[in-house]
Amino acid sequence: MSPADPEVSTAVGAASDSRMAPGGPGYRRMNLALFLAGAATFVLLYSTQALLPLISGEFRATASEASWTVAAATGGLAVFVVPLSALSERFGRRTVMTASLAVAVTVGLLVPFAPSLGALIVLRALQGAALAGLPASAQAYLAEEVRPKALVTAIGLFVAGNSVGGMSGRVVTGWVAQEWGWRVAVGVIGVIAVACAVAFWLLLPAPKHFKAGSLHPRTLARTVRDHLTDPLLRRLYVIGALFMTVFGGVYTVIGYRLTDAPFSLPQGIIGSVFLVYLVGTVSASAAGRLVNRLGRRGALCLAAATTAAGLLISLLGTLPLVLLGMVLITAGFFAGHAVAASTVSKTAAHGRAQASGLYQSAYYIGSSVGSTVGATAFHVAGWSGTVVVGLLAMLGVVTITLFGSRAARAAARRETAAVR
Repeated sequence: MSPADPEVSTAVGAASDSRMAPGGPGYRRMNLALFLAGAATFVLLYSTQALLPLISGEFRATASEASWTVAAATGGLAVFVVPLSALSERFGRRTVMTASLAVAVTVGLLVPFAPSLGALIVLRALQGAALAGLPASAQAYLAEEVRPKALVTAIGLFVAGNSVGGMSGRVVTGWVAQEWGWRVAVGVIGVIAVACAVAFWLLLPAPKHFKAGSLHPRTLARTVRDHLTDPLLRRLYVIGALFMTVFGGVYTVIGYRLTDAPFSLPQGIIGSVFLVYLVGTVSASAAGRLVNRLGRRGALCLAAATTAAGLLISLLGTLPLVLLGMVLITAGFFAGHAVAASTVSKTAAHGRAQASGLYQSAYYIGSSVGSTVGATAFHVAGWSGTVVVGLLAMLGVVTITLFGSRAARAAARRETAAVR
């Protein structure tokens, strides 16, 4: 076998690549650290979502008004994620992630003392803005520090941390609020987030492949423009927003549906419904295998179909079928999100934090839109209105994905014709 043999070249390349890989030094610590960071992000970001009926009761607010405690947090993150991701290009991923978590958990400890719904919404917006430095920087950190073949799996584990944080936060708040009210519940969430933040700071390995970039406005504007003019990245940004529109809408109003007849469930049981997030942990972690088997577009279409099936099943009137619908919605959402997010990180040749930041911005805009539109649709037409919003979003995902396949085939034909 000659030195020029492809197998030898691949082996030499892998041996000389100092980035982390499964089984290698620091890989498990890195995964655990970012898993906890993902958990802290979702446990804080959606800390009021399972408590909306109680918040509505205390402040005499409608579902649409109370939903702003969720939409303000996700909106704050969406607005500030690109600027803070730019700071991570200059000052380092680890530094920005640590600072973001520190500010977010500090605000989280103030949330239980909000004197009015308006004050609560403002605090939640500040909390979302603080968290904006974490998701995009985490994806950029992984893209720089992890070998390409392990990237989808690594980002899938980070997304899995999102699902665990979202699930544990809602379950804890449900049972604590049933006994002591929503203020104590969000206070407990703040303490959990502090523990996650400290563990993250202690565990995350120092970056070895980070190269500081420029904060010059023209350079940043050119980088953002490059990403927004890339057809694949544009499609991925819209796909992430559409997936999150479904997720934000469904989980914002599910508490209202289960509180009302015919279910009339207590707050603790409603919080336990969020245990279905564990399915999202599994589906996000399996995203790499799914892409290897079906390809990126096949995985996205399967995720959208699974989510749509869950929406339709959730229309049925028995609690077991509603829960089955929620399981499928959650599995489809987290798989689709993990595939789209990892593809963004692999596609961006430069300015990875900005590329991921734009994805996160679109993603959380989708969450804010889903929370408010889903709640409005629920107010007007009940659960079926929220389901219609979700089905339209999933139709958009499939349409964009199929359009991308067609565009890729057309580009391949043009390239073949040019070679001939």
